[in-house]
Amino acid sequence: MEFAVLFALVSGLVTLIYAGFLTRSVLSHSQGNEKMQDISSAIQEGANAFLMRQYKTLVPLVIVLAALIFFAVSMETAAAFTIGVVSSSLAGYIGMQVSVRGNVRVADAASKGLKEALSLSFKGGAVTGMALVGLGLVGLAVIYEFMGGLGPLIGYGFGASLISLFARVGGGIYTKAADVGADLVGKVEAGIPEDDPRNPAVIADNVGDNVGDCAGMAADVFESFVVTVIAAMLLGFAISPEYTILPFIIAGVGGIASIVGSLFVRLGDDKKIMKAFYKGLIATSIVMAVLLYYWMQTDLSMFATVIVGIILTGLMFIVTEYYTAKEHKPVKMVAESSKTGAGTNIISGLAVGLQSTTLPALFVVAAIAISYTVGGLYGIALAAAAMLSMSAIVIAVDSYGPITDNAGGIAEMSGLSKEVREITDELDAVGNSTKATTKGFAIAGAALGALALFAAFAEEAHLEVISLLDPAVVIGLFIGAMLPFLFSSMLMTAVGKAAFQIVEEVRRQFREIKGLMQGKARADYATCVDISTKSALGELIGPGLLAVLSPLVVGLLLGATALAGLLAGAIASGFLLALTMCNSGASWDNAKKLIEEGEYGGKGSDAHKAAVVGDTVGDPFKDTAGPALNALIKVVNTVSLVFAGVVLAYGIHLIA
Repeated sequence: MEFAVLFALVSGLVTLIYAGFLTRSVLSHSQGNEKMQDISSAIQEGANAFLMRQYKTLVPLVIVLAALIFFAVSMETAAAFTIGVVSSSLAGYIGMQVSVRGNVRVADAASKGLKEALSLSFKGGAVTGMALVGLGLVGLAVIYEFMGGLGPLIGYGFGASLISLFARVGGGIYTKAADVGADLVGKVEAGIPEDDPRNPAVIADNVGDNVGDCAGMAADVFESFVVTVIAAMLLGFAISPEYTILPFIIAGVGGIASIVGSLFVRLGDDKKIMKAFYKGLIATSIVMAVLLYYWMQTDLSMFATVIVGIILTGLMFIVTEYYTAKEHKPVKMVAESSKTGAGTNIISGLAVGLQSTTLPALFVVAAIAISYTVGGLYGIALAAAAMLSMSAIVIAVDSYGPITDNAGGIAEMSGLSKEVREITDELDAVGNSTKATTKGFAIAGAALGALALFAAFAEEAHLEVISLLDPAVVIGLFIGAMLPFLFSSMLMTAVGKAAFQIVEEVRRQFREIKGLMQGKARADYATCVDISTKSALGELIGPGLLAVLSPLVVGLLLGATALAGLLAGAIASGFLLALTMCNSGASWDNAKKLIEEGEYGGKGSDAHKAAVVGDTVGDPFKDTAGPALNALIKVVNTVSLVFAGVVLAYGIHLIA
């Protein structure tokens, strides 16, 4: 076994061991009183039931695709595809299991103070980050070494992409159907607080935080991580054996650096939570840069591309925080616009989202230009690999969010003191910002990773020039640019349908269960959980088939050049649309929270009601359609890469 592969394997195992250590640390803390444990158990049961039903729903599709790959490509690639499916599912499952157990422990730790609650919630989030990177490294090393090299790795990436897509779609529909339904009836119509135990949708809402923001995000970034490393290896193979395995070193160093960086996440005397997270991110970046310089000092041009990827990660965090955090001008503008109604709130939120695409697009363009100048297409792939190699620490910061959100809900529903709720609210407010910033990271990483996959597809399909003067390319370009919009429409429609059912059910319970609004009767939480589950799983397959079949149909009917056009269109429009939706949604969410803190009339005011409506629109933007676009653009690329040989052999070229 070559040193680079061995290093990646050992790094993956060390990262998994660290995840196990963190899990033990989290589970050793107190779960609070019996009422808190009952609420936490209900969330656990709902989350586990949904995830298991989602995986069972996908089994037939996985079997069909594995058989297709077996006959069209090879047995090894089909086996690696199945391993990718299992690994991606496991990454989300492990993280979610700790998340649904850490929530009640964080709520109890909040009674001891902010420092204790922050430390515990970050450890819980770090389990997800470390597990996904550890599993990814082990899977990449084992498949490369023992299953035949690069060919099967493409299948591994496709398996991860498939689960990423469905985890994002299913989890996103579930979480936002419950959230929208709970907000519209609870906050706007009934005038009760968020996470009020009288709201029948409150448990479904808390379940959704875990299946969407934890399991869904883990599968998404796991897939980005592995397919970007694979794409870099494929491009490196065309240059030299050394460049083929260099991505293993970068990814392995990223795992070790993230472990070190996590030790720097400490609350300072100023008690600024976001600053504590930035300390961890900066420490990870420095350790990663130093270790890779030691390894790559004889090839400084390629080392420069690694630095580009690390810097791009930091820039995406900064610009996304500016547009989505309630301390900055954009969110304050959205909150102020709520004084004149929901219409102006929605207009200003859309404007923020549209504007927020400018700097990230320019940053990505600059990263591409610099990386290509010093390292060609391989340089771009290395920059993407370096960026995604920081996934462990980034997802640790992200998965902290659903844990603190649930902790706040448990504190509210179990009647803990005002002081505890203030601490969980403070943690949750920062969690909204970290979820937004990590979505920016995931989107930029998906765009760079998809670009590397696109280059690998061009190599595999023997395409040297893709000309816009070729009608087939232009047709593919427009179809690809259209896909993210149609895909998003399908998801938004699914959330709307499911939310309608939740709204009607919550209204029914308020109307028919005597004493519910007075707190003298218990809401029927299970019915809302069941509605969200059935709705999410019922709408799961359509968007998935669109993503898998579109590149196959275009490639087989119009040829490889048209398929290249489709991929280019999907990457460009998907990247910008995802940024718009995620940042608009986060600005609406934090504008609502700013008003709830007392600005512009506070809770119950007309401005608050307008902001809740804006947040209702933003929920499926930022937590369903927007994040799922990451998976869409990577799935169409990995499908194209896996079946490039089939397209070349059997494409019929309807456009001559």
